[in-house]
Amino acid sequence: MTSKKPRGLFVLDEWAYDQIYGEELGAAVGERLELVAPPMTHGELTSRLEVLQDVEIIMGGWGMGVMNEEFLAAAPNLRAVFHGAGSIKGVVSDAFWQRDIKIVSAYVMNAVPVAEFTIASILFSLKHGWKYALGMQREGKYLRKTGVMPGAFRTTVGIISLGAIGRRVVELLKAFDLRVLVYDPHYTPAAAKELGVELVSLEEIFTRSHVVSLHAPWLPETEGLITGAHFASMREGATFLNTARGIIVREQEMIDVLRVRPDLTAVLDVTKPEPPLPDSPLLTLPNVVLTPHIAGAMDEECRRMGYFLVDELDCYLKGETSKWRLSREQMAWMA
Repeated sequence: MTSKKPRGLFVLDEWAYDQIYGEELGAAVGERLELVAPPMTHGELTSRLEVLQDVEIIMGGWGMGVMNEEFLAAAPNLRAVFHGAGSIKGVVSDAFWQRDIKIVSAYVMNAVPVAEFTIASILFSLKHGWKYALGMQREGKYLRKTGVMPGAFRTTVGIISLGAIGRRVVELLKAFDLRVLVYDPHYTPAAAKELGVELVSLEEIFTRSHVVSLHAPWLPETEGLITGAHFASMREGATFLNTARGIIVREQEMIDVLRVRPDLTAVLDVTKPEPPLPDSPLLTLPNVVLTPHIAGAMDEECRRMGYFLVDELDCYLKGETSKWRLSREQMAWMA
């Protein structure tokens, strides 16, 4: 006799369902769970909380909303949540942690495109690609090479923070003949040596690196971590790359330095606020490259998270322990 399938529900924005799961993975989940309703948005579920009465497993993603006291009271049988996004800070609550509900996030899969974006940006920066591409467009003429170009042979890249993204960037950098410096106050020299990097101070990251890439999580202690003094200390022609959070950088101090150091380049996928205000100097400074927060999973890349979550669902249904289950303490260190 076939055992009864657990009851489940997709809760996320329509576009997120299409990109993370789609027809193929939606059907795969349907083979494993008894879905109590079609995929629902947070707004739809808020007006029909009774749907949650028998739900044991939620397959989520962007837009699923917070699981607060009211939500959880309507879901007395909820046992596990599989979240198709990175951070879970926007979906959990104090009430959630008081229940022994398992939650798995696809943050490790979302780290893949961020790391790839970072590697591409680092290599382009080492050839001063931004400087020449922007300069030619701005001046409307061909620019020949001037000054010393670092290139990607035994030059130095600095990585700030060794979370899921920072570690992946370090692993990808091993394919190149580069020196890698790392700043992470939670890493030991022995752990850094095992990873094949040199652990240094935050100040050294900026003074020694040709490219500095920021991957720190947004925490109270990291707000304003990167100061104008750090930028002023950067070596000639260096590049700063931020795919983490804009609030970690003291933006006005950075702007002040970039104005007097045209040799520096800032590549910013994130800002504070986001997008920048219409009169922000970041929009007009010739040595600033802005991208619209695209480093994370976009469009087809989101499906990688869906496959990951179906695999994690299988582990859960087999009674296996997932190494990607998150605790309240781990959540605090997520971006």
